[in-house]
Amino acid sequence: MKLTYRRCGDYYLPNIGVPTEDMQPLGKYGRMRFRYLQEQRPLLFNQLLLSGKLMAHLHDIDKTCQERMDLLIPQMKAAEGVTEDLKAADQMEWVRRMNSIHNRIEEMLFSELIYD
Repeated sequence: MKLTYRRCGDYYLPNIGVPTEDMQPLGKYGRMRFRYLQEQRPLLFNQLLLSGKLMAHLHDIDKTCQERMDLLIPQMKAAEGVTEDLKAADQMEWVRRMNSIHNRIEEMLFSELIYD
């Protein structure tokens, strides 16, 4: 890794930052992981940042969480009998069950991927 420097007054400071190709917007789970690393795991955060792997790691976490949500929601809906018939008959019950499924899956993702 070759570093470049810029002059600030009498000092030369390294140009350290996130490469422009990694500046894609982060999703919800990538931002949560970023905040966790920054606040609770500063050594790992700095290691990832200085090696240039931070944004790739955050995008990978976000993508993995989204894929798991997309996979687990239909499975849990089928297992618990949350159908379109229930939605037509009792919308509030359907919303309650869907929120419950979503929250349980998010708790699993938080403990497995984001806050590990």
